Amino acid sequence: MSSIRRKDALDYHSQGRRGKVEVIPSKPYSSQRDLSLAYSPGVAEPCLEIAKNPEDVYKYTAKGNLVAVISNGTAVLGLGDIGPEASKPVMEGKGVLFKVFADLDCFDIEVDASDVDTFVQTVKAIAPTFGGINLEDIKAPEAFEIERRLKEELDIPVMHDDQHGTAIISGAALLNALELAEKRPEDVRLVVSGAGASAMACLDLYMQLGVRLENIAVFDSKGHLHAGREGLSERKQALAHSSTPFDDLAHALNGADVFLGLSRGGLVKGEMIATMADRPIVFALANPDPEIPYAEAKAARPDIIMATGRSDHPNQVNNVLGFPFIFRGAMDVRAKAINDDMKMAAVHAIAALAKENVPDEVNEAYDQRGLGFGVDFIIPKPMDPRLITTVAPAVAKAAMESGVAREPIRDWEGYRRVLAGRLGKDNALVRNLSDRAKRNPKRIVFAEADHYKVLKAVETARDEGIVSPILLGNRARILSLIEEHRIELPEVEILDPTAPEEAERVEEFAGHLLAKRQRKGLTREEAVGHMRRRSYFASMLVETGEADAVISGLTRNYRESLLPALQTVGLADGVNKVAGMYIIQGKSGPMFFADTTVNRDPSARELVDITLLTAEAVRAMRIVPRIAMLSYSNFGSANGRDAEKVREAVAILHAEHPDLIVDGEMQANVALNNELSEELFPFSNLRGRKVNTLIFPNLAAGNISYKLIQEMGGFEVVGPVLLGLRKPFHILQMGSSVREIVDMVRIAAVDAQNKR
Repeated sequence: MSSIRRKDALDYHSQGRRGKVEVIPSKPYSSQRDLSLAYSPGVAEPCLEIAKNPEDVYKYTAKGNLVAVISNGTAVLGLGDIGPEASKPVMEGKGVLFKVFADLDCFDIEVDASDVDTFVQTVKAIAPTFGGINLEDIKAPEAFEIERRLKEELDIPVMHDDQHGTAIISGAALLNALELAEKRPEDVRLVVSGAGASAMACLDLYMQLGVRLENIAVFDSKGHLHAGREGLSERKQALAHSSTPFDDLAHALNGADVFLGLSRGGLVKGEMIATMADRPIVFALANPDPEIPYAEAKAARPDIIMATGRSDHPNQVNNVLGFPFIFRGAMDVRAKAINDDMKMAAVHAIAALAKENVPDEVNEAYDQRGLGFGVDFIIPKPMDPRLITTVAPAVAKAAMESGVAREPIRDWEGYRRVLAGRLGKDNALVRNLSDRAKRNPKRIVFAEADHYKVLKAVETARDEGIVSPILLGNRARILSLIEEHRIELPEVEILDPTAPEEAERVEEFAGHLLAKRQRKGLTREEAVGHMRRRSYFASMLVETGEADAVISGLTRNYRESLLPALQTVGLADGVNKVAGMYIIQGKSGPMFFADTTVNRDPSARELVDITLLTAEAVRAMRIVPRIAMLSYSNFGSANGRDAEKVREAVAILHAEHPDLIVDGEMQANVALNNELSEELFPFSNLRGRKVNTLIFPNLAAGNISYKLIQEMGGFEVVGPVLLGLRKPFHILQMGSSVREIVDMVRIAAVDAQNKR
């Protein structure tokens, strides 16, 4: 963490609102009525209900989503016994992680009690407030007894994360490392440096995974734990099975398969690692400095599989991979405890996730490409958004199967959607489009397949089962990118319009284009030249029925990408102009913006056409369009060219399409604020209806609006969706992310289904 300066850290905690957390009301509080409901007299009603049935506390309060992070500050990170006050920044930080990664609310509580009895009694006394208790930074051996007693005496999830978090994450890493090393748990010899709470918990879990006690050698600060040592605690005695002590760590590591370090930096040297067995597994987890520097270990043994606690090296064993989601799953089924079955479920879920294709948003978060299962990727990255939907359900299911769940989950897909929604990752529209695309996957041509983002998106879309891809571009270049970035696209179809083997098809396609454009100045030579360009070739694949849809435009401006589609595919019957629509995905559902890409200054009649095209597209997504025609004027309050043409367009729509839910001209705030609209304009046919579609008076207004919302509002934007073509042809925004490309593939697939 050398990039973090001391002053930066202190400023971060002290500037603005001091600390890292605040309490925010979750209910309205703007009126006197709201306050009366929140407190007196309204609060009496839930109090009485809970008094009659204590279980209703989960119904009427935040208890079910509230975790206590509790410490006495006796073993804080690598800082030691610094006391409860000094531990508070760490506990606040733990609360932030609970909220950010699992949407669990958190109170940090620092207890001034170092003896077990006082600490336990204090926690028991405040436990009714919380749905779960995370014990943090408590020194051993007291930590063992505190956790044991609280688990016995309380009926809510309790976990000492320093023990079990490290055990769970490193256990997942161990399973995958052993698989890569082609070794079995029961066969490996394990050497451990450290005998504190984390090490003990790791050993307990590793033995559950199959590692044999007789193959384990443990070292504390005084040396090897063996049968001849005196003064060992009960827990250490259980590990002191050997009658023959090792002289030191170097002696023990000779021929060992696995090293686990939970002690201090600098204890292990490269020459010690060099003596380990083939494909050694080294987990040097001391913070901030591992037992052996990463570079030194890799230099000593190129075949090593290594993990550390640091984010600047591969395979970071970070507890944030586990504790937020373990508590999330446990509390969502109102588990009475966090038991071994639940912890083991988390281990296997985390291990399995590391073997799945990594979303590009994870690659981007870590400024990497081609992350995937291997010696440098044996556990997922902490920023992987799939952790919550993978680990939490596994833990919840284990709680149910082991008999500690009080509120079982029945709809697992629904539960995963709820989990994704907690982090703003769920969207019903995208999910529905994906489901529809899967039912009848289409052959989609990717005109710019010689780009990493396109290939990664194709991999994702094919894994999702929504596309049969055709890649256009230089075959050698595409295959090189696939290999370089470890993209899995076996037996994918690749076509190169410039290659000799495509000459016959190029001539055929040129003939089709010439038939369409020969009276518009196109020569045969020009037609052949066009067909050697991937955008034209892709369009003609769709036009001739060899493919169902085109994705293009990642590296070209919009108008350059649009021209081939207009000249080959052409407009749908009855359509005079194409238009572009963006989908803005917010928490309250999707909003549709048009025209945002094509028509600079449409006339009133052209606005009508744009509106009808947009309404048709929204209906195709199985949503009823409720349309506001936007301007700077409200129903004649101001004149001017833009206001008047919008007013005229609305009049045409009302006359010719009376069933369409549309009104205007109106300002954006009136369109989006139902209360304001009803108060000022009760005559509007949008009265009482939530607007979901906005039609802009010109390209500048539409384009600026969606880009402001995207950048300043942090909304996810899908598009542009091209409207009005006879066959599906969709143009990406230049520089689109992999996720945005995949969204466009879903839209293209469903569009192809609708236009079959």
